[in-house]
Amino acid sequence: MNGCVRAEVKSRLISLSLNVIMRMIAEKRFYGEEGKSGISEEARQYWKLVEEAGPAIGASTLADFLTVLRWVDYKGFNKKLARFQKGRDELMQRLIDEHRSKSKEEGGLLAAGTSTTSETIEWAMSLLLNNPEELKKMRDEIDLQVENEHLLEESDLSNLPYLQCVIIETLRMYPSAPLLLPHESSQECSMEGFHIPRGMMLLVNAYAVHRDPKVWEEPTKFMPERFEGRKRGGKLMIPFGMGRRQCSGEGLAMRVVGLALGTLIQCFEWEGIGEEEVDMTIGGGGLNLAKAIPLEAMYRPHQSMLDTLKKL
Repeated sequence: MNGCVRAEVKSRLISLSLNVIMRMIAEKRFYGEEGKSGISEEARQYWKLVEEAGPAIGASTLADFLTVLRWVDYKGFNKKLARFQKGRDELMQRLIDEHRSKSKEEGGLLAAGTSTTSETIEWAMSLLLNNPEELKKMRDEIDLQVENEHLLEESDLSNLPYLQCVIIETLRMYPSAPLLLPHESSQECSMEGFHIPRGMMLLVNAYAVHRDPKVWEEPTKFMPERFEGRKRGGKLMIPFGMGRRQCSGEGLAMRVVGLALGTLIQCFEWEGIGEEEVDMTIGGGGLNLAKAIPLEAMYRPHQSMLDTLKKL
């Protein structure tokens, strides 16, 4: 497309996710503070810790199966996790002290939902770029349901069912936590012929459940239409877990992803770089399902939104 600009999308999505969470819990922007486009020193330090410790924040390592490795700190995982915990605690304490000095009231802080949200949006954008027909269908829905005079708002989400289908299909194919969070058996039991001792770490492979060819038609194909009409045909979707320990942030995540993804499509025209499809290789390490190669794409403002964007 003529007039397009190349953008590294991943870092901008991380900025968005972190800002949403921090504005909620600390009334503070970490990116673009005081109208600036740069990154604050606190945010820089935080993401340096996350990038260093990310591969170590996994559900299992070789040391879980060869206990002798725990004494030699296999691959330095313990040191990385200790540095991450120390840095995170120091950051949270500064935020707490700052909050107390302003309001004189104590409050709790959240410490999740940043990378998982940004990664979900990144996977969704990648899938849409590789599937231009679905991208156009989503674009047409937004054009029909949302007036060009204002940016997409939370109240618009209920009128955008195909957007919701895109998000759900993205979570089916690329759940942000593919093994969910580790659980532990509270008592001895047997299931499907397997003996499970008390105190055993249990991992639920949501990635495998969502791609089971015995359950899903063409499980590796991006088909948002399979969720139209909010019907799943009895198929199990567990990107946020289920039951009493289901992720309490599901409602927030769906709204943030919906608003962010919908606004990106509403305001800009997108296409991949060159003739090749976006690389969908999954990166290794950690609990989250991240792209091995950060998303880069070409974009330009949508003609119908130029006046609205100029007012921002």
